Amino acid sequence: MNNTGIAYFKLLTRMLVLSLLVGAPPTLAHHVLGRPAYSLSEDSNTPPSAVVETQIGDYTVIYMVFPAFPQPNEPGRVNLYASHIESGDAFDGEVTFIGKNDSWFNPHETVLGTQTIDDGVYRQGFVFDASGDYIISATFVAQGHDYAIDFPLRIGAPAPIGPLGVLVILLGGMLVGVSIWRRKRLIRDKVHTASRKLS
Repeated sequence: MNNTGIAYFKLLTRMLVLSLLVGAPPTLAHHVLGRPAYSLSEDSNTPPSAVVETQIGDYTVIYMVFPAFPQPNEPGRVNLYASHIESGDAFDGEVTFIGKNDSWFNPHETVLGTQTIDDGVYRQGFVFDASGDYIISATFVAQGHDYAIDFPLRIGAPAPIGPLGVLVILLGGMLVGVSIWRRKRLIRDKVHTASRKLS
């Protein structure tokens, strides 16, 4: 093999190793099958906006939210899968879904419904009338034990300023107000001192 062939072989080897290390580039699209995600309903066969898998007691629970971006006053759906860790059998009973407002000031709670298993899945619809952060709780009883799982749910676009931002703004406003009040008091004391000296 001549020098050109060796150089060509080394180049191909390096390109192969580099392609294996880099892998495929990530996809950033927000559509499925040529349709934008914001036009998909809760009944679309599309990827969910959230997939959470957790283990509680003897069960593995998988939770999914449809559509991709739940909006206020539009129907959405939760799919819940619960299977026994050791046997892998699906839980076959009733699951009650409760929706809660994830707020310190307005902790409102609503029972969304109680569902039975349908083809290995517990499906629960929901409609929330306002944007915000919510929690959906799924509760069931298996083998005499109570199970309760909480899952976060975002409805609508996130607020530009969260509770921490509001707190920082309030504290900043209070500090500015106290600083202005002290400065005015200092000026007033100087004026009173100067007028006493003149009189």
